[in-house]
Amino acid sequence: MNDLSLFPTLAARLARQERIRLAKARVPVALLADDVPGGGEVDRDGCALVDILVENGRIAAITPALADGGEDAVALDGRHVWPLLIDAHAHLDKGHTMGRAPDSGGTHPGARAATTADRLAHWNADDLLRRMEFALATADAHGVAAIRTHLDSHEGQAEITWSAFAETRERWKGCITLQAAGLVPLDAYRDDYGTRLADIVAVHGGLLGGVTRASGGTHGSGLDDIDLLLDRLFALAKERELDVDLHVDEAAQADALPHVARAAIRHGYEGRVTCGHCCSLALLGEQELRDTIALIADAGLSIITLPTVNMYLQDRENGRTPRWRGVTPVQELQAAGIPVAAAGDNCRDPFFAYGDHDMLDTWRQAVRILHLDHPYGDAPALAGPAPAGIMGIDAGTIGVGRPADLMILEAWSLDQVIARPHSDRVLLRKGIFAKRTLPSYSMLTDFQTA
Repeated sequence: MNDLSLFPTLAARLARQERIRLAKARVPVALLADDVPGGGEVDRDGCALVDILVENGRIAAITPALADGGEDAVALDGRHVWPLLIDAHAHLDKGHTMGRAPDSGGTHPGARAATTADRLAHWNADDLLRRMEFALATADAHGVAAIRTHLDSHEGQAEITWSAFAETRERWKGCITLQAAGLVPLDAYRDDYGTRLADIVAVHGGLLGGVTRASGGTHGSGLDDIDLLLDRLFALAKERELDVDLHVDEAAQADALPHVARAAIRHGYEGRVTCGHCCSLALLGEQELRDTIALIADAGLSIITLPTVNMYLQDRENGRTPRWRGVTPVQELQAAGIPVAAAGDNCRDPFFAYGDHDMLDTWRQAVRILHLDHPYGDAPALAGPAPAGIMGIDAGTIGVGRPADLMILEAWSLDQVIARPHSDRVLLRKGIFAKRTLPSYSMLTDFQTA
């Protein structure tokens, strides 16, 4: 990471805090906090050519690119400059268990069973802390500014996991903003444990969450009392002033999303509920899709698509090529004004055997999978302002007064951003060159086998 051979003056100039102008930086308009400065040039990809003035670790000004950058300038010559990116749906507690957890077969039921076996056998405080630390060091090296993680919060596990998360959040404070949502099957809210879990989440400042299926069941079956369970969850959340983040309809056929939307409206939770996955939405008939999207909009739900993981899990059968992509209809949701973000989801665990906590890579794949090109439009927002808005944080955009948390890419167009992995990206944190290296997998070897 951070090979500076292409930027001969950058390391020295940015290794110390000083006034500096990033001259002729190319920034997607969707990643600017404010309008393009007057007279600024915008290219056919929807990217503005600007100068970014950094003083004392913050962005002091954004102006149209000058013909002559001046003495304080580092000439970027039209290279792309992006903010550090946001992953609004992750699973830091599950991550990096490949090679230790039982083989999942790449299916959703297999992944649940393998994760349960690994959790019961290994998820103590030390195990969780070390895997979370590895994950965050990896995300940090890739230029991730914030992560919302879902934490498996089964009875007997929740206290251990949330305590480890709190310790990790404190250690990474000031570098990566961390949020967490409790994750249990929805029927966990039928009994007193739901109340205890809500209290645990509240103590740690988290979000109340769940997955819209029964324990041991699949999406789309086994929850005849889903409305009562959602009412229970929302009542617990409202009593503690907690927002809600749910895994919803992660299957080809499932219909929990309208129930969630109506529950949000019943409880006055418009604008406070996030739903991840929502895969079955893509297979609805056109009229039913329009009606459901209208209901989602009325409920003020935010939607997160997880394209890499859903393509991995959905429609998988031995000896058969999958027939659909498993992703939600992002373009239709956006057209209705519904907040939508892309996120990384699982990483090297039974639910997804791959990944590297790299939101730039997730975004690159999302554009191709979801056909968010020709033209690109606001596609870059999926990994910046959209997830930042969902998380309620001031990040994911480049704007005057904001910290100069930036990445510089060896790319002059969005097709070049998408074409390469950009292992040579240069990261700035508070305006200073942030030399980061990816952690070695050797850090995990002593507990990667059962």
